[in-house]
Amino acid sequence: MTEASDFKKPTKDELKKKLTPEQYTCTQEEGTEAPFHNAYWNHHEDGIYVDVVSGEALFSSLDKFDSGTGWPSFSRPIEDHSLHTKTDHKIGYARTEIRSSLADSHLGHVFDDGPGPTHKRFCINSAALKFVAIDQMKALGYGKYLYLFVAKKHWDIAQLAGGCFWGMQELFRTQKGVIYSEVGYTGGNLKNAQYTDVKTGSTGHAEAVRIIFDPKITSYKDILLYFFKIHDPTTTNRQGNDIGTQYRSEIFYLNDEQKKVAQEVKERVDKSKKWNGHVITKIEKAAEFYRGEEYHQDYLVKHPGGYTCHFPRKIDF
Repeated sequence: MTEASDFKKPTKDELKKKLTPEQYTCTQEEGTEAPFHNAYWNHHEDGIYVDVVSGEALFSSLDKFDSGTGWPSFSRPIEDHSLHTKTDHKIGYARTEIRSSLADSHLGHVFDDGPGPTHKRFCINSAALKFVAIDQMKALGYGKYLYLFVAKKHWDIAQLAGGCFWGMQELFRTQKGVIYSEVGYTGGNLKNAQYTDVKTGSTGHAEAVRIIFDPKITSYKDILLYFFKIHDPTTTNRQGNDIGTQYRSEIFYLNDEQKKVAQEVKERVDKSKKWNGHVITKIEKAAEFYRGEEYHQDYLVKHPGGYTCHFPRKIDF
């Protein structure tokens, strides 16, 4: 996946080498492919559709529907900012053309006759898209969009804070049953929190890890028991050399069942006396989670020698 800051649109000659003639005509010359004779009009696999030029994520299979037109149709984009529109008068009346934000590829048109709740029909050329199947999304850099499929795949989510999120993510990343993890900020009072804000310790946010896991392979209880092994839950607003409220120990539960399990596990860990002190981990209802900057994601994979104070203790509760 190409990040917006790294993308530079290829020249026309480069695009002609990269794309098929139909892909080039559709994306660069505002062409239209034949209905019912294209790759994705009747395609039903789980995954996302990205711009064939830039790789920018555009649409999810969850929002795809059969419009009867013979072209792939979607009720909404994954993110509004991935598209921009222009007025098109090419066939004698005004239509709203859709173009991708990064590469400015012509994609198709949007109409007001789609299903609820948006009532939009984004009618797109298959030739403008590339499909990324759900089991390829993480490997190809689209893991952050796996959250879209949590309900459909019957996965679950845990949100945890226990000091610097680099070390937390690195240890959870390889745990059995963990499908994907990302670092970010939650539990504070500032919308759209960023690292420059959170590092001051004044926003109330914690550095946190959001974990998608398969409950058929591991349980929320096991996730929490491991959480209590990889950080010190007896220190207030501190882990290792990191000091501040953003480094606190906290479990952010998503529903009443998670709250119950979190309370039971915390009590179990405290009663075990395996830690030299009282377990002070907070348990609070999950607030808005703001994904951290890309340079923070999988930081210790990118920088194997980077700082961390997290490690699994050889203890059982």
